[in-house]
Amino acid sequence: MLYSKIEGEGKPFVIMHGFLGMSDNWKTLAGQYVEAGFQVHILDLRNHGRSFHSDEWSYEAMVQDVYEYCQANNLTRIDILGHSMGGKVAMLFATTHPELVDKLIVADIGPKFYKQHHQEILSGLNAVDFSVKPSRNDVEEIVSQYVSDFGTRQFLLKNLYWKEPGQLAFRFNLEAFNANLDAIGKPLPDNLVFDKPTLFIRGGNSGYVQDADIDSIRQHFPNLKLETIPNAGHWLHAENPKMFFELTTEFLKE
Repeated sequence: MLYSKIEGEGKPFVIMHGFLGMSDNWKTLAGQYVEAGFQVHILDLRNHGRSFHSDEWSYEAMVQDVYEYCQANNLTRIDILGHSMGGKVAMLFATTHPELVDKLIVADIGPKFYKQHHQEILSGLNAVDFSVKPSRNDVEEIVSQYVSDFGTRQFLLKNLYWKEPGQLAFRFNLEAFNANLDAIGKPLPDNLVFDKPTLFIRGGNSGYVQDADIDSIRQHFPNLKLETIPNAGHWLHAENPKMFFELTTEFLKE
């Protein structure tokens, strides 16, 4: 069963992180959604955070995990939000289990195919040799040779934990990602449609969802509302959490 943090009372609202992320990335916003009257479930998807590791890693497998999570927690009508990879999971979940989903929010990702573009990040992560028992500073020094952006490094290094005294490790399953690298970019199958209220939010400085993509998004999600957060990149919920919260809660309460 997926690891989750459940807080609050009210309509169940399921939140899913992006690639190499975890539920902790959403802790602050989750607290705000609780105050807004939702029962918030922030998940660690398989091979991420505190959830189980598996050699199988695909969107279909992740959707099945979320379905089993809903069954185990008696969630029969939910609103769902996913960022990046989590947005792809949310899209596939909503289109294959529409009876469970009232409203869908997708943050800075589209249903289209995305070329592999995480090679530098994965090279940096794979360059860390935990057998020599590096310190946190050692790990950051190694990763910084591949990932120059400080914010991205801090996001990645949140995954470091003490597996045992003196022994650091990454929480995510790097071996599974290395073996299934193409899985992350796979498109939503052409024939899938979710016709209930759907909100796509993109970062104005992010290239993940472009104007040219809108028609194809609407084919899958005809009840589409699109919002743009200006001057925000791919991590739009972290760069402008106030506007992100306002847009999402306004949509959820419509």
